[in-house]
Amino acid sequence: MSVALAFHVLAVVIWVGGMFFAYMALRPAAAAVLEPSQRLTLWSNVFARFFPWVWASIIAILASGYWMLFVYFGGMANVPVFVHIMNGLGLVMMLIFFYVYFSPYQHLREYVLGMRWQEAGKALARIRTLIAVNLSIGLLTVTIAAAGKYFL
Repeated sequence: MSVALAFHVLAVVIWVGGMFFAYMALRPAAAAVLEPSQRLTLWSNVFARFFPWVWASIIAILASGYWMLFVYFGGMANVPVFVHIMNGLGLVMMLIFFYVYFSPYQHLREYVLGMRWQEAGKALARIRTLIAVNLSIGLLTVTIAAAGKYFL
């Protein structure tokens, strides 16, 4: 259980921490010092490096989480409510990421390569909104993971 839990937590830290850094530090810094074409190119490159880590994190979260759930706890019926909430919120986060990756991110890449800055800006704005939603859900999920057994 300890190895699975460690992988689970590390994967969550990489994903949620990466979103926090991108949204709270990189985004305002880039907006303050870069022209739109530079900023959009930067974001396209940042996502190209970060999103493989998110995919790896999702795989690690699912594998370790369901291993703990079914092998250690013996199934869904044996886990506390807060684990069900974490599972549901995590699945919602994954669905949002899948949408970001397969739709606005692909458009952002295409528009940046074609130097279509206005369209790229719209794609980035959509990604930014969805990352804000996912970051909020992620922080809530981490809070539930850390304190859920004391409140629920």
